[in-house]
Amino acid sequence: MQIDIISVIPELMESFFKHSIVQRAIDKNLVTIKLHHLRDYAINDYGKIDDAPFGGGAGMVLMIEPIDKIISKLKQERDYDEIIYMTPDAPVFNQKTANTLSLHQNIIILAGHYKGVDQRVRDLFITKEISIGDFVLSGGELPAAVVTDAIVRLIPGVLGDETSALTDSFQDNLLAPEVYTRPAIYKGKEIPEILRSGNFKKIDAWREQNALERTKKIRPDLLES
Repeated sequence: MQIDIISVIPELMESFFKHSIVQRAIDKNLVTIKLHHLRDYAINDYGKIDDAPFGGGAGMVLMIEPIDKIISKLKQERDYDEIIYMTPDAPVFNQKTANTLSLHQNIIILAGHYKGVDQRVRDLFITKEISIGDFVLSGGELPAAVVTDAIVRLIPGVLGDETSALTDSFQDNLLAPEVYTRPAIYKGKEIPEILRSGNFKKIDAWREQNALERTKKIRPDLLES
């Protein structure tokens, strides 16, 4: 898989992608992540990529020309399954979307900035819009990193245990069950006896029930959906 990320401040993501699961995937040649600085495609020698909105108002808007240049260049090099725009005014990202995106071969992610992008960018180039929540950040770099991490960890071979991702929260529309490790008793608090029984059929049943109970308590909306 190749993920190309277009950003006004790509440096914000460099450290994130040099560590942990994403770096492991890169080292295994399971994914290629390329960061593209939008100012390299500015409309003039001063690096202009934004302008005031038509009709007035506060803030600046990313111009269509620099974005058109970089997306057109990338599309000449390969075919893309999705061109994603990270923006707060979009459907909220979830595990189902992560699962679907992890099956693709090539993805472009455009990180929004300032007051957003010229609407024509969304109309002409974007195939999917994603938000990571009902709040506003200074830019789309962190959301782009979050989505990338969620996608990459699902690629076969990335995680040490191939079944690990399948037991994560939200995979079956439930939160993950409680987990414990040694010691079995700590400050008088003991782990559920069933987890030490060695009866894996009963352990699986306990985990399923525990996941259901936690979901009812913490995120009942998941059961409603």
